[in-house]
Amino acid sequence: MGNPIHIGPTPINALGTTDQHSQVQLYREGPNDKLFTFMEVKNFKRDITIGPAPESAPELGYLANARMSTLLNSEKKATEYALIQDQRPCMTVLFEKVDAYSAGQFIYLYEVTTSIAGSLFGINAYDQPAVELGKEATFALMGCREYQELSEKITPLTAIDEKYLV
Repeated sequence: MGNPIHIGPTPINALGTTDQHSQVQLYREGPNDKLFTFMEVKNFKRDITIGPAPESAPELGYLANARMSTLLNSEKKATEYALIQDQRPCMTVLFEKVDAYSAGQFIYLYEVTTSIAGSLFGINAYDQPAVELGKEATFALMGCREYQELSEKITPLTAIDEKYLV
C-alpha cells in the first residue's frame, strides 16, 4: 500500500431538501472538516409555475405563482446560509444552463482539481492501492484459483452466526 494520507476529499452527494435531514445536522454541528460545493442553475431549460395551495394546506399559499427554479435555488441559498452561520466553508458552481458542454466543463474542473490535489499531497491521485485488497477478496470469494489462499483466510471471517440473524 502507498503512504498513508489522512486528508482528502470524500465526495458525498446531497439532493436538495431530500438529504437535508440526514446530512445538514451533521454538517452544521459535527466536525468542521468539509468544503461544501453547491450547484446552481441560472437558466432552466424548462420551468414550472407552482399552482395555488390546496384547501387542505393554505399555509403553502405563499408559493402560488412562484417558479420551481426560484424555489430550488432558494433552497440551495438557504442551506448555504445555514452552513455559513456555523462558519462552514461553501462555494457555488453556477451553471448558465444544464447541457452537455456545461457538464463537460464541470467534470473537467474536478479532473484538474483532483490532479492538483494529488500533487499538493505528494500522491498519485489516480492510484488507489487501498482499494486493491477488496478487489482481490472479491476474486477469492468468487473462486478465482489465483486467490485460493486468500479465500481460506476470508471464509472464517465472513461466516454468519445464525443466532444473530434477524
